[in-house]
Amino acid sequence: QRRSGVDLGPSATAGATAGARVTRGDDMNARPPVLTRGTVVIDTEACKGCDLCIDACPPDVLVMTTETVNTRGYRFPLLLAGCTGCAACSQVCPDFVFQVYNYETPLTLALEVP
Repeated sequence: QRRSGVDLGPSATAGATAGARVTRGDDMNARPPVLTRGTVVIDTEACKGCDLCIDACPPDVLVMTTETVNTRGYRFPLLLAGCTGCAACSQVCPDFVFQVYNYETPLTLALEVP
């Protein structure tokens, strides 16, 4: 993935593809595909679990962990497929835990059926 001519490497897509895979054809076990225009990298260890990012996310693709906590004991957000790269999460976060990336070409992801 690239942003402003900089190669982001494989870790840049990890957040956007968690629980999803790139669509490669018809699959009876897949939900309708989701268009992803960006992704965020979340520094989960710096997060204090304030929930501000969850409410600020326009596409509603951030969810707070319920049982999993970081080493400091705080819950943290997880990214679902469908990020638009709008940076609302980054703008509202008091702990600066988000790095936002936009894809030059949007990805179509198919969610796995559990």
